[in-house]
Amino acid sequence: MNDAHARLRYLDRTVDLLFPGPGEPRPYTLLPHRLLPRRLVPRAWWHPGRRVMVRRGGIESHLSEIFGIRLRVTLRVPPARRANRKPILEAHAPDGPIAFVKIGDTDLTRELVAHEARTLGLLAGVPLKTVVPPAVLHHGSWRGLSVLALTPLPVRRGRIRDDVLTAAITEIAHVPAGPFPGTGLPGPPGPLETPASRFAWHGDLTSWNISRGPDGRLLVWDWERFGTGVPLGFDAVHHFFHRALRRQDPVTAAGACVARSLRILAPFGLSAAESRLTALRYLIALADRHAADGHAPLGPPEAWLSPVLDGQESLL
Repeated sequence: MNDAHARLRYLDRTVDLLFPGPGEPRPYTLLPHRLLPRRLVPRAWWHPGRRVMVRRGGIESHLSEIFGIRLRVTLRVPPARRANRKPILEAHAPDGPIAFVKIGDTDLTRELVAHEARTLGLLAGVPLKTVVPPAVLHHGSWRGLSVLALTPLPVRRGRIRDDVLTAAITEIAHVPAGPFPGTGLPGPPGPLETPASRFAWHGDLTSWNISRGPDGRLLVWDWERFGTGVPLGFDAVHHFFHRALRRQDPVTAAGACVARSLRILAPFGLSAAESRLTALRYLIALADRHAADGHAPLGPPEAWLSPVLDGQESLL
């Protein structure tokens, strides 16, 4: 099954989940087209392709009641292979977008949605100078689903300056731990660590989760993997690794993380040995995350991680 077919099957299930009942059918359109489905939007007269009929009411009526205004929603169609795949909606008022809405429809995604809501509640009380997270507009449940509505952050094209990214990672690292467990590395500090070297991290600071703000700050969303208790620099290695994965296979990209760790982490004051250790521990933590999710997007860790760990045992 190719990606388009998998997306369409998931979309059919999601539409049935979010728009149940006998409501009157209304035409929607898949954009840009059915062979590359990315968004399901209310149909306009100029839209190409076939109509997709969606019943009125459902989650759209629920969100309209929450915000006290009649809303129209668009639905994102996510890739097929994602452990944290969940329905994502954009809620639009007559004068423009009003909320970005995540729906938790599995045990994992319900916990991720709840964790993000707690994290954003924590961040709301932290004076941030560089990082701009979304604000929680609503967090509740509907028909057994978790519903998290956030302020929409504008996506701006263009390269993000290295100093801004470094400042954002450092600021996130110093966010105080909240009253909930974080996601980090278990066990005592390693030989190159002290308890003070453990910090917070965003958990998924990739190029598609950040954008330049109009005032020079960094807009950062998708905080559902935020955690504490990790060495400073995990976010920087994660950002590098996922950029490398766009043009390299997983084992090559993982090896590059270690080989270029000093260059990646020098802005944070880490030595060469500390940088290699941080990169290795990040890769292990990522493999542990995938195992906990029951998902292997990079393949089995013995195929992509073990070759990188070979010969590095003395650091771990």
